[in-house]
Amino acid sequence: MSRKTLLILGTPENQGVFSAEKEWQELLSGYTVGFHTSLAGILAAAGEADCILALDTPQSETPVDILESIQSVNPHVPVIFRRTAITAFTAVRLIHAGAANCMDGSDDLDKLREALDASIAQKRIQDKVRLGTSRSAEPWRNFLIGDSPAMEAIAETIRLVGPRRSTVLITGETGTGKEMAARALHAASPRARHAMVAINCSALPENLLEAELFGHTKGAFTGAAGLRIGRFEQAHQGTIFLDEIGDMPMELQAKLLRVLQDRELQRLGSSETIKIDVRVIAATNVDLQEKVRQGTFRADLFYRLNVVPLQMAPLRARTTDIPMLVSHFVKKICNIEDIPLKRLAPEALSRICASPWPGNVRQLENAVEMAVAISGDRDVLYPKDFGISDAGPRSTPSGTVPQYPLPLTEPIHFDTAVSQFELAILDQALRQSGGNKTVAANRLGIKRTTLIMKMRSFENAGYLQRAS
Repeated sequence: MSRKTLLILGTPENQGVFSAEKEWQELLSGYTVGFHTSLAGILAAAGEADCILALDTPQSETPVDILESIQSVNPHVPVIFRRTAITAFTAVRLIHAGAANCMDGSDDLDKLREALDASIAQKRIQDKVRLGTSRSAEPWRNFLIGDSPAMEAIAETIRLVGPRRSTVLITGETGTGKEMAARALHAASPRARHAMVAINCSALPENLLEAELFGHTKGAFTGAAGLRIGRFEQAHQGTIFLDEIGDMPMELQAKLLRVLQDRELQRLGSSETIKIDVRVIAATNVDLQEKVRQGTFRADLFYRLNVVPLQMAPLRARTTDIPMLVSHFVKKICNIEDIPLKRLAPEALSRICASPWPGNVRQLENAVEMAVAISGDRDVLYPKDFGISDAGPRSTPSGTVPQYPLPLTEPIHFDTAVSQFELAILDQALRQSGGNKTVAANRLGIKRTTLIMKMRSFENAGYLQRAS
């Protein structure tokens, strides 16, 4: 990483303080510093600056004048104001005009260092996005947000394996972006001009999953009203992505193994053999080798899938990617909502980077969506918008489960008890969020669409009517 360039606009007295006080010397030691007592000097060097710190200046130049002048020369450089006396009105005007931060002269230097580092980190991310470094030559790289060593290792594997036909097994914790890696693999292959078909192996019961994968003929089973093309046929000459492969029933595993070995299948209810040309990518968040030892996953299928293993790193192993991920999600969500692009207060970015995010990238995206939703008309996002306290984002501590009393005063079916427990959690999250599904989903660490689907399933099963 190149050394950070900091320009300072101040008075000769400021420069004397920097030379005399050890705290200031320590703060500025991490930067290449250019000190100027005139705005003209700052404007002449602004093009190469990573950040500009504006201190006390002559009365003839108002803070707003200074900001507008700098923006006219370099609209991308963050400007931080730290003045002996700054009114709330002026601070609000500056923030709305595009200042990165406004601080009172009495604020401690640790807070200033935090603001400087956060602003520079955000600028470098925006520079990368604007310049499109490493993305234009490899469009598939757009699926992988981040340039940490962990992400570069994943990108290198995809760069090597993408053009091949090899089956890939993507592993990693929930929310680490396994489907995005699968889409990058597909986009990096010659099959990119054909379809990538995805299916979640845990979302359907065994009989429906088999029909979804391999298709069926009319009358193959009750409700089969006509011919249906399966997902493997839909992915012919393209890619099929089998998510949550560890949850596939044993009997279906045997049928999948035959398809992978022979590259041919039979639709349910048919004896016709259909040849397929498809690249298989599977993903799981469980230890398949442990499931093999337990006898719940076929060893031969595991080895057939695990031709090229790809391990997705948890967010805690790639914290330097967090600013870029946040910037990406803010832009994505604002575009979806068709609202002006919002930006982060420096303290928000530093608190986000310091939070643990046990739900990984998915939890982070949910938090950004919540922040954009509850910030209303404000164009700046603050830590409270993300639900971040001093202890980090709201989440259930690892290894603990909320306790909902369910006295077994009489026999109760296990599935019914689990459904009631799950419904109670969803209902409580919705009540606490005032019915806001985005906020409720963020509290639970799930996608908004997942929450809606769960509520619909309870409604269809009749639980909501009984609960109301």
